[in-house]
Amino acid sequence: MIKPHRSHTLYGFFLLHRISGIALALFLPVHFTVLALAVSDPASLDSFLKLTDLAAVKIAETILVFLLAAHLFGGLRLMAMEWLPWTDWQKTLAAGSLALGLFTACLFLLQVI
Repeated sequence: MIKPHRSHTLYGFFLLHRISGIALALFLPVHFTVLALAVSDPASLDSFLKLTDLAAVKIAETILVFLLAAHLFGGLRLMAMEWLPWTDWQKTLAAGSLALGLFTACLFLLQVI
């Protein structure tokens, strides 16, 4: 049996916000490791950066940008839900936050290809 709160329209947006936050938290150690290579071993950094020319890496970067944008706009949606009185237009705000995340990721993808 599905719990009532999980059948609500905004539950999917809650899940996307939570999953994107976890994915970004998992990405940060990798990002800091690569930044450390820039300082400690520039030759290793250059060889690592050659991987970024692969299509799979560009797709992964695009997904990461989408997750970042979805987390950002989802956080703004949450703040609006907490600070403003509840109305049905907040569902539209949630859909808009997802659309902005997708738009941002598509712009990023167009620049890397």
